[in-house]
Amino acid sequence: MEKPHHEHFMKEAVKQAVIALEKGEVPVGAVVVWKRKIVARAYNQMEMLHDPTAHAEMIALTQASETLSQMPEAKPAGGQDHRGSLEGATLYVTLEPCPMCAGALVMTKCTNLVYGAHDAKAGACHSLFRITEDDRLNHRVKVTGGVMADDSKFLLAEFFKNLRKDKR
Repeated sequence: MEKPHHEHFMKEAVKQAVIALEKGEVPVGAVVVWKRKIVARAYNQMEMLHDPTAHAEMIALTQASETLSQMPEAKPAGGQDHRGSLEGATLYVTLEPCPMCAGALVMTKCTNLVYGAHDAKAGACHSLFRITEDDRLNHRVKVTGGVMADDSKFLLAEFFKNLRKDKR
């Protein structure tokens, strides 16, 4: 996919991050794209759901797997059950995925990952680890980082600035 397409879909992920920010969540947003169509949208919901695994990526991957399992054109060749595979899909997310989310990308066989800001503390695709590209695993994900990173960094900075201000 060319860069203009990346920016178009990343803008949609940023919109999800804004929703998270408005709800008091860490502003991370994600969309899953299959055949140039958004099949899932999500934002962090850890505080709202009292669930530390409710990352935007996890919610979006789950939604996309369910959506694609209901689409006849998304079923694998040979007519077998879909099984939640995200082959041919791209996850757009505003922050580099953590180890949990990077592992989920591998397990779902997602084809591509495009993310905004690098995560020096927990990034598992480029910054700390390279789980999505590890040859020891059964699948690899093509990764593109830094798309609209400034927008993502701005939202994160606003969140943490407000968090510090509220705790004074």
